[in-house]
Amino acid sequence: MKTLIRNITDQFQSIHFGHNWFGQSYRVKLQDLAKEHRFERPLPHIHAVAELVSHGTAWRRDGIHKIKTGKGELTEASEDDWKDLGKLKEKGWDSIISEYHSSVEGLLEILKLKDDDFLESHYHDPEFAGDFPFSFAIYGILQHDIYHLGQMGLVIKMLKENGE
Repeated sequence: MKTLIRNITDQFQSIHFGHNWFGQSYRVKLQDLAKEHRFERPLPHIHAVAELVSHGTAWRRDGIHKIKTGKGELTEASEDDWKDLGKLKEKGWDSIISEYHSSVEGLLEILKLKDDDFLESHYHDPEFAGDFPFSFAIYGILQHDIYHLGQMGLVIKMLKENGE
């Protein structure tokens, strides 16, 4: 059966590309983002949109890795968790967005191959130092994406207001 998997993939699709009850998707927020705001922080201690996109990409990639290998690698202490803003500027926006799309599409593709029983099989999580059902990671990534979508909305609003 694929009822839960279908629901999860539908939620990922909606959050990233669709229409949501709670507001705009990643696609809408990113397509309307002014070029000058991509790497700009509204305040020194608040992440830029490029950092938020890269951060989410890292965790989705780790989710794909968990599904393929049964173990995660990324932790909050990893260099890939929050990449240096200067390095992200060097990488360039097009590359960051390409990696973002690849991570979303890759996660959707691999999940669509699974059935609901997969969600109760286990993987090893280095961040939480133990074995957990895949549902923990998959729902966690979904929640993480929603959290940072809201954060991105606030960052963009602050940048627009600072520019007025």
